[in-house]
Amino acid sequence: MRSWGLLGGFACALLAACSVGSPYRKPEIPLPATWDASGAGNSAGDSGQSVWPATDWWHRFGSYQLDDLIDQARRANDDLAAAMARVQEADAQLRIAGAPLLPTVDLGATATRERTEIAGGGMGVYNVFSPVLTASYELDFWGKNRAARDAARALAVASRYDRQTVALTVISSVATTYLQALELRERIDVARQNLENGRKILRGLAFQQQVGTATGLDVAQQETAVALLDAALPPLEQQFRQTVYALAVLVGKTPESLDVTDGTLNDLKVPQVVAGLPSELLTRRPDVAESEQQLVAANADITVARAALFPSIALTASGGYESDVLSSLVNPVNRIYAVSAGLTQPIFHGGALRGELAYSKARYTELLSDYHKTVLTALDNVEGALVAARQTAVQQKRQTEAVAKARRAYEFAQAQMSAGTINVLTVLNTENALFSARDTLVEVQYSHLQALVDLYTALGGGWQEGQSG
Repeated sequence: MRSWGLLGGFACALLAACSVGSPYRKPEIPLPATWDASGAGNSAGDSGQSVWPATDWWHRFGSYQLDDLIDQARRANDDLAAAMARVQEADAQLRIAGAPLLPTVDLGATATRERTEIAGGGMGVYNVFSPVLTASYELDFWGKNRAARDAARALAVASRYDRQTVALTVISSVATTYLQALELRERIDVARQNLENGRKILRGLAFQQQVGTATGLDVAQQETAVALLDAALPPLEQQFRQTVYALAVLVGKTPESLDVTDGTLNDLKVPQVVAGLPSELLTRRPDVAESEQQLVAANADITVARAALFPSIALTASGGYESDVLSSLVNPVNRIYAVSAGLTQPIFHGGALRGELAYSKARYTELLSDYHKTVLTALDNVEGALVAARQTAVQQKRQTEAVAKARRAYEFAQAQMSAGTINVLTVLNTENALFSARDTLVEVQYSHLQALVDLYTALGGGWQEGQSG
C-alpha cells in the first residue's frame, strides 16, 4: 500500500511538471506618482491623498429622485441583465472546460433476441442481455486540460468585471441623463420667463405708440424679439422629451411612463471628489481588471495549443454482465470486463495545430496591447475629468457674476426707457444679453455636475478589485 501511495504521488508530481506552458506574469506598466492635473478646485480636493469615492457615490448629489432612478436601473436595466447572463454563460463554460479533468462514466444496456439456424438443422432462438459500465479518462500529461480550465476560469472572472463595468456605465448614464433633463427643463423655464418679459415690454410699447411716445419701428423690433424667443422654445422642449425618454429606457420603463417634474440643478449638492493615487487606479477600474483577465486566459490558451502538438494518452475500462437468461444475469460467471490504453501522436494535420499555436501567441500579443491601452486610457480619463471639474467650477463662478451684471444692466435700461432717456434698441440689447447669460449659466451648471459624474466614473465608481458583484 505504501509503495502504491508513493507511486501515485510521483505520478502526480510528474504530471504537474510536464506542463508545456509558461506561467502568467503581470505586465509591468510604469505609472505616475501623482496626477498631472493636481487638484480640481472644490471638486477634486488634494490629489495626493489616497482617498477614493464610495460605491454609492451618487447619494452625495443629495437628490432623492436620482437615487430612486438609479435603484430602478440596477433592478431593471436590460444591459445589466444581459451582463448577468454573460456571467452565467461563463460559469457554464468553466464547468464544461473542467470536465475533461475528471473521468467520464457511462452506463449502457442491450437486450437482443435472435433467431438463427443451428448446427444439425433447424432454427434456434437466442436472448442476450448485456448491461455494461464504461469509464474513460484522458491523462492530462502535458497540462492541456488544466490550461483550458484555467482559461475558462479567467474568462469567468472577466465576465464579473465586465458586469461591474456595465453597472458603472449604466449608473453614470442615468446620472448624466437625469442632470441633462434638469438642465433642459431649466433652460425652458428661462426661455419662457424671457418670452413673458418680452411680451410685457411689447404691450408697454404698443401703449406708448398709441399715445405717441413710441414709434412703429420700436414696436416692430420688439415684436421680432418676441417671435425669436417664442421660436427658441420648441427645440428645447423636443430635447427635453427625448432626454426623458432615454432616461426611461435606462431604468427599464416605457418612454411615456416616466417624467421628470421635480428638482432643479440648484437643488443638488456639489460633492467633493478626491482622486486617490494613480498607482492604485489599476485596482479601482473594473475594465482594467477585465482586460487583464482576458490576458490571463490568452496565456493559458497558448499552453492548450502547444500541448496539442504532443501525444495524448487515453485510458478506458468497461465491465458488466452478459447472459442468455435474464434471471442469471448477475451471476459471477457471466461477468465481463475490458481495460485498454491508447496513445495518439499527431503526425500531419495540414498545419492546423501549428496555426492554432501561432494564433494563440498573436492573440496574446494583441490583448497585451489592449491591456496597455486600457491602462493608459484609464489614466487619461482621470486626468481629463480632473481638468474638466476644475475648469467648469471656475467657469460657473464667472458665469454667475456675468448673469448678475447682465441683470443689473437690463434693470437700468428698463428704468431709463421708462424715463425716456434711451430708446427700445438699448433695452433689447440688454434683454438679449441677460437671456443669453442665464441660459449659458444653466448649461455651465450642468457641465460642472456632469464633469463630477465623469470623474466618479473615471475613478471606477468606488469599485475595487476583489469586491463581489
